[in-house]
Amino acid sequence: MKKIILLCSLIFSISVAKAQMKIGGSLPDFQLTNNKEILVNLATLKGKTVLIDFWASWCAPCRIANKKLVPFYNQNKNENFEIVGISLDTDKTKWKNAIEKDKLPYEQLVDPKGFDAKVALLFEIEQLPSAYLFDASGKLVAINPTLEEINIQLNK
Repeated sequence: MKKIILLCSLIFSISVAKAQMKIGGSLPDFQLTNNKEILVNLATLKGKTVLIDFWASWCAPCRIANKKLVPFYNQNKNENFEIVGISLDTDKTKWKNAIEKDKLPYEQLVDPKGFDAKVALLFEIEQLPSAYLFDASGKLVAINPTLEEINIQLNK
């Protein structure tokens, strides 16, 4: 029985490892609900430079990062650039309150299963904030990029 459990664990580990995001990988096609209760498909963002920003309302470094991302987004939103915030909050009310308090103007999605959510496992999220930058072709070009690195990508 122990061998069967070990084998199943190994198979699961290998399948999860193949799903992890790596530089050069493609923007995954998934759907999540936004803060207006509308289902959003990330495939609609193809053709734009996209920053996927994982955060949560209870994460102090995330909230500090939001203060920097908002003016950066407002300055660059007309440059074929989008930010998609994906919250790992398990409490939607706290998440929505944080969006309002931080005045986040860009798309906000939630996967309410926290770190156990499919999208968090897909991106192998172990800490917050975590960000992934995809170029206009949908290729992952940077993990946790600085605003300067994003700017360089936008000016290519």
